[in-house]
Amino acid sequence: MAHYLVFLGSTRTSTPPSPARLGERVAKACERLLSSLPHTTAEIIDPLALNLSDPFKPHFAYPKNDAPDNLAALADKIAHADGYVMVSPEYNHSMSPALSHLLNHFGASLFAFKPSAIVTYSMGQWGGVRAAVAMRSFLSELGCLPVSAMVHIPKAQEALNDDGHFDQDQERWESYFGRTLGQLMWWAEAATSYKSHVDPAHVSPAFKTKPSQRNAPGSEDN
Repeated sequence: MAHYLVFLGSTRTSTPPSPARLGERVAKACERLLSSLPHTTAEIIDPLALNLSDPFKPHFAYPKNDAPDNLAALADKIAHADGYVMVSPEYNHSMSPALSHLLNHFGASLFAFKPSAIVTYSMGQWGGVRAAVAMRSFLSELGCLPVSAMVHIPKAQEALNDDGHFDQDQERWESYFGRTLGQLMWWAEAATSYKSHVDPAHVSPAFKTKPSQRNAPGSEDN
């Protein structure tokens, strides 16, 4: 059974004149479409359901077994998921601060060697496509390489209802989502299968001691 996490990149509860939490509709659509497939489950990760520390303190900054329960539970979910769907609106031509803030709480080793899918949306005509460009580099650095196909939803308030179902052109929308989610599932299955033959941590060990582990030979620590 493959399991996917759908990260909802919004904490807004109302944005006049749009429907409250437009991104929730998009996340529900992703969860529904993934869960409808054989041997597949999906779960929405909602930042509003988490009590993220203020000031910022990521999961990996806590002593072992001393992280807050909600961070520890989500870290375990991330580590055991087969892949991820990242849902974001566009903020200043980039991904939402809510999504980056949430993801920054967790080390790349939890996401590593697994795929992700980028899904963006907007109330206007562009569908958040410029945010998707920035998300590619962010997710690659995080270790969950994004698949080539992406989903962009212009006028999401018209395309989706509150339950995450399409109000128009259902067959075309599901086919459009299906191309991206199909790539996600293919790569997830391939990665899971290959891990049983080759341990990725042996091929490319995680940097867990200090930042200078990333440095090329001969470079000076900063």
